[in-house]
Amino acid sequence: MNKPVILSEDVTAAPIVTDDPPPAQTSTAAFAVLGAVSLSHLLNDLLQSLLPSIYPILKENYSLDFSQIGLITLAFMVTSSLLQPLIGIYTDRHPKPQSLALGMGFTFVGMILLSVAHHYYVILIAAALVGTGSAVFHPESARIARAASGGRYGLAQSVFQVGGNFGQALGPMAAALIVVPFGQGSIVGFSGVAAVAIVILWRLGAWYKPRMRTRKQAHAERQSVGLSSGRVKFALVVLVVLCFSKAFYLAGINSYYTFFLIHKFGVSTQTAQIYLFVFLAASACGVFFGGPLGDRFGRKYVIWFSIVGALPFTLMLPYASLTGNLMLSILIGFIISSAMPAIIVYAQELMPHRFGMISGLFFGFVFGIGGIGAAVLGYIADRTSIDYVYQVCAFLPAIGLLAVFLPQLKRQRA
Repeated sequence: MNKPVILSEDVTAAPIVTDDPPPAQTSTAAFAVLGAVSLSHLLNDLLQSLLPSIYPILKENYSLDFSQIGLITLAFMVTSSLLQPLIGIYTDRHPKPQSLALGMGFTFVGMILLSVAHHYYVILIAAALVGTGSAVFHPESARIARAASGGRYGLAQSVFQVGGNFGQALGPMAAALIVVPFGQGSIVGFSGVAAVAIVILWRLGAWYKPRMRTRKQAHAERQSVGLSSGRVKFALVVLVVLCFSKAFYLAGINSYYTFFLIHKFGVSTQTAQIYLFVFLAASACGVFFGGPLGDRFGRKYVIWFSIVGALPFTLMLPYASLTGNLMLSILIGFIISSAMPAIIVYAQELMPHRFGMISGLFFGFVFGIGGIGAAVLGYIADRTSIDYVYQVCAFLPAIGLLAVFLPQLKRQRA
């Protein structure tokens, strides 16, 4: 049997989640739980990505300017991104299995408000509620995914993240197929999606609760990686910088790749969107395979592969032909995204007693900062050109060379 991995801690008393499920649930129920967590991540991120997808409708209906659109994004980001690490720190000390359903309840109300909003401030409140639901969801759901992993932490993290990736891709499609033709009122239908997610998350909370145990070996487990607290903190800083560089690059691709293709090659908007879809699909594949590869060969090697492997292709992308852009985008999307599960699991192993904080930090704050980076790139594009933006972005993965400072973890096992 593997030793239990501590996922949360308080100095006096705090619960943990054991990695090994009961024998009867090792292959069937635990895998079903992992699938349910991934599905709930898909539903959460679908609703989350729906908001920016309907900005054109809101702008037209309420005669909003770009500053007001930016404030909607700010209301969403403050709650969804910056609130996540704080919620993770709280749930480390006071885990709340049923908070998942409660958090989705915020999203449920946010969708209803968004469908009936007739004033700008109501839209801001709705955006903040959707962001709050997302902030509550990620730390605890990532904890459950690890509990259902059966020790295959990279695989569990990959399955969990792939659900979110597909949800982000479905949001714009749902807006195009439903909200655009039927109007703002049709958004109320997505509250039904939130209701389904509430039911799933309530059941997941019920599965998770009995697997919480009273801690007796917290201090010993904290030292299981064999590193001093200073080295652990330094390694976390390196991981945050690596994740930030990847998020910055991916945000630039997501926001401006279509404009780059239209400007440089004169393709239609539809063709550019297809190229972006190909990149996103390759990224989803990279996320899915990155976790199992980390389990098989080691997290640090996968992180290095994503850096050394992606950098030559990102440097070539701004100067390639249209066909070359297609091929390079597939390679870049797969390689650069493969490290994300490895980075997050590596961080979780550095601080197993701060699992919620780690999940909140990497799912919330870092990607929120990546969104700010996209705004910075937009400013640079206005001042220079979209070609110059991609020439600058090509060097961002080189920041990943800081991975040389990551220590090799040696976890003790029974």
